[in-house]
Amino acid sequence: MSEREYVLELKNITKEFPGVRALNNVSLNLRPGTVHALMGENGAGKSTLMKCLFGIYKKDSGAILRNGKEVEYSCTLDAIKDGVAMIHQELYPEPHLSVQENIWLGRLPLKRGMVDFKKMAKDSKALLDALKMDLDPKALVRTLSVSKIQSIEIAKAVSHNAEVIIMDEPTSSLTENEVDHLFEIINDLRAKGVAIVYISHKIEEIKRISDEISIMRDGNMIGTWKTADIDTDGIISNMVGRDMSNRFPPKTNKAGDVFMEVCDFTSINDRSFQHVSFNLRRGEVLGIGGLVGAQRTELVESIFGLRALKSGTLKIDGKQVHIGDSTNAMDNHLALLTEDRKGTGLFPVLSVGENINVASYKRLSKLLGYIDSRVCTKLAQESVKKLNVKTPSIRTPINSLSGGNQQKALLARWLLTEPDILLLDEPTRGIDVGAKYEIYKIIDELAASGKCIIVISSEMPELMGMADRIMVMCEGKMTGIVEGNEMQEENIMRLATKFMN
Repeated sequence: MSEREYVLELKNITKEFPGVRALNNVSLNLRPGTVHALMGENGAGKSTLMKCLFGIYKKDSGAILRNGKEVEYSCTLDAIKDGVAMIHQELYPEPHLSVQENIWLGRLPLKRGMVDFKKMAKDSKALLDALKMDLDPKALVRTLSVSKIQSIEIAKAVSHNAEVIIMDEPTSSLTENEVDHLFEIINDLRAKGVAIVYISHKIEEIKRISDEISIMRDGNMIGTWKTADIDTDGIISNMVGRDMSNRFPPKTNKAGDVFMEVCDFTSINDRSFQHVSFNLRRGEVLGIGGLVGAQRTELVESIFGLRALKSGTLKIDGKQVHIGDSTNAMDNHLALLTEDRKGTGLFPVLSVGENINVASYKRLSKLLGYIDSRVCTKLAQESVKKLNVKTPSIRTPINSLSGGNQQKALLARWLLTEPDILLLDEPTRGIDVGAKYEIYKIIDELAASGKCIIVISSEMPELMGMADRIMVMCEGKMTGIVEGNEMQEENIMRLATKFMN
């Protein structure tokens, strides 16, 4: 065996946290000039394995070999110096600094002890031009979209001239065109001999870009296949350990009478949604489809009182209501699960139980505003059990849970408020197929109990699999509602592009 057959070898890596063995003798080999996909359900151990490699976590046992030589990275800087870079799933840029300062942070070019801004600008422009990224090096990061910030992280990783680049969910915030561009960059890196570990839940992307696929489950390595040798069903069954041919639960709910009516909702922002009208029935799952920029999120946030309206009326159970803020919304028994789980959903420094109870503290408070901790504990424990949130305890910090379990905890939070109407914005984003199915079951059971549910999703199969009707939007306007036999991808896409040239 040639020393260069593998640029990186992880041998029998084990890592334990209190109450759980996150990695159990996991091995992974990475060849130069290849894209090696790493897949598994949330909590399977993928990110933990990469963090052990990158010096963020200290492994309990096992060995890491770079070009055949055993190494031990005590911090991320050690890994970077040894030619290993990582694009993290969660983005933590410095928002008040420029694009170029974020790229070169920690290694700013100096001249006579001062930052050489001229060289930094020149190097940044050369790097961004080589990557064909439309970014202004001097733009402040706080002014950029999430997808642009993701591009900065990619540029930063490439700037290290690394032999190994770990990409943890790199397309989670990218548009379809941006994904195509990322894949061009990956193909260029592969041609130069760079090895890439590509972590993603998106099977279609994995099949398109990877050379090999390794699948993990419950902290164990299940196996490694050449991408051409394993199909989608094989990937799913190995990820979840069970047959997932039925990816959506059978629809058991039957929609009842109209419960909510949205009439002529028009945003105060002329570039947002205009003249949108629809209704929502009891026991119904109404999907909202459309492409990026369709203003779906803006619409549901306006229903919840988070965005101002120029005109429009809202009726709930036949009565006209005015919702000026989230407190009004909750008083009218609405709940909103936001698109950005990390940014606007979780309180990351709080425990699982505190995150579940936080929206109900007003209702749970006793005389003089005191909160009955025993009641809170009981409700949180019941919620964890009911929604099958996998956590060592309700006192566990919520940021230590997998994405799917965090999402179930957020659903539990809103269900404690006893809503009649749930607005779910991308409820399965960044969640693996097994956890998705659990979310789908929860949504179906809520609809069967008479709850009214709106689901925004960018995944067309998900909309068609979950929704009773699908309302489609394009550039802020409702272009149609499809149901029954009309719920076909061609019809939905036609409506989603109705006003586009």
